[in-house]
Amino acid sequence: MKKESIIDLESIGALHEFVQCPPPRHPLVSVIDHRDFYGRRPKDPAVRLRMGFYTISCKKFEGLMYYGKGHYDFKDGSLVFTAPGQVIGAGPDIRVEEGWGLFVHPDVLHGTALGRKIHEYTFFHYEVNEALHISEEENSLIRDCLRKIEREYQGSIDKHTQGLIVSNIELLLNYCNRFYDRQFYTRTRVNADVVQRFEALLKDYFGQPTLIESGLPPVTYFSSRLNLSPSYLSDLLQKTTGKSTLEHIHLELVDRAKSLLWGTPHSISEIAYELGFEHPSHFTKIFKAKTGKSPSEFRNPN
Repeated sequence: MKKESIIDLESIGALHEFVQCPPPRHPLVSVIDHRDFYGRRPKDPAVRLRMGFYTISCKKFEGLMYYGKGHYDFKDGSLVFTAPGQVIGAGPDIRVEEGWGLFVHPDVLHGTALGRKIHEYTFFHYEVNEALHISEEENSLIRDCLRKIEREYQGSIDKHTQGLIVSNIELLLNYCNRFYDRQFYTRTRVNADVVQRFEALLKDYFGQPTLIESGLPPVTYFSSRLNLSPSYLSDLLQKTTGKSTLEHIHLELVDRAKSLLWGTPHSISEIAYELGFEHPSHFTKIFKAKTGKSPSEFRNPN
C-alpha cells in the first residue's frame, strides 16, 4: 500500500500554483472552478492536501473524494466545509461535472466581527458525510453571494474591498446556517433515530456501577459510536431536543447524583468519585449549575 503523502498549502498563492491556475487576484480570497481544480491537480489518492484556510466547496461529480480517512461519492451535489488544517484528497477516477470552491485565508477575517464569531459556524467541523444538500433555489442564493465576492476582488482594491468581501462571506455563511436548519428539520425520522440511540448510549454509560475507572464520558465517546462528528451531533441534539450533547451528559449525571444523594449514605466526595470526578469541587459546581442547589443543600433541604 502506497504511503500517504500530505502537502501543506498555507497561502492562496501556493494553492493557485499547485493547481496550475493563474496567480490569484486577491492574496487572501479566491474562487476556483472545480473543473480547473481537479483537472490540474495530481489524482494520486495517496496525495492529500492540508490547507491553511477555510474552504466552502459545491461539488457535483462522479468518483470518490477523500476527507480524512473516509471516502465519499458526491454525484448528487453538496456543500462541504473545511477549516484550516483539515486534510482532503481526490481519487484517481474523479470526473467533475460542475462545482466551485471558495478559499478564505483567516487573515482576511482578522479584526472583523466575522473573525470573532467564525467558530460559531460549527459546520466547518462536520465530517464530509454530514454535507449540506441544497436545492436549485438555495444554490442560486449562494452563487449570488459568490459572484459579489468575485466582483470585489477582481476589481480595483480600495478601502471598502475587504469589508464588502467579508460581509458577503458572512451573508453566504448565514444562508448556509439557514439551509442546515432546514436539513435538520426535514430529516426528523433520521434525527429521531440518532437521538434514541444517543439516549440509550447515555443510559448505558451512566448505568455502570461506578465511573471511577472510566470517568465522565467526553462528547467524542458518543459521536464516534454514532458515526458522527462531535459538532454535528451536538447541533443535531440542540435543534431536536433544545440541549447540546454536553448538556445531556450533565443532566444524566445530575439524575444519577440525585439517586445517590437520596438513596445512599455515601459522602459527597465519595459520590463525586463514583461519578468519575477527580475533584469533588467540579462535581459540586455542575450540580449547583443544573439544580440551583449544592449537593449538601439538596440532600439536607432544611
